[in-house]
Amino acid sequence: MSTQEVIGRFFEHLASGDPERVATVFADDIDWYVPGSDELPWTGRRTKGTEVVQYLRDLWAHIVVEDNVDDVEQVVFDGPDAVVLGSFFRRVRSTGRTFTMPVAMHLRVDGDKIVRMHLFEDTLLAQQAFKG
Repeated sequence: MSTQEVIGRFFEHLASGDPERVATVFADDIDWYVPGSDELPWTGRRTKGTEVVQYLRDLWAHIVVEDNVDDVEQVVFDGPDAVVLGSFFRRVRSTGRTFTMPVAMHLRVDGDKIVRMHLFEDTLLAQQAFKG
């Protein structure tokens, strides 16, 4: 399966809203990193594909998923790597506050699974939105 096909499946599964389905595109051992504030439960490192489900549950528990807008502006492919550039719009469930932030995501594919996902987002902006 090509890198483009695997990344396409990843986005399709994300759109489904099913964390278990999203996790199926990740390898057993992964390099997952979302740098940022420890106050946000979805930041930090993960090393197992099974942790993807909990990551999404943690994130989705804190935002109004129905209001999400993930705007993918460009995807650049280079062999097994893909870089996604875009922005996320989020509404915080506890405060009702909204924010839009630019994001960049580096994904690496091995075979038919994603083995690396590094998401670079403005977690300071997110943290401020959580503080009513």
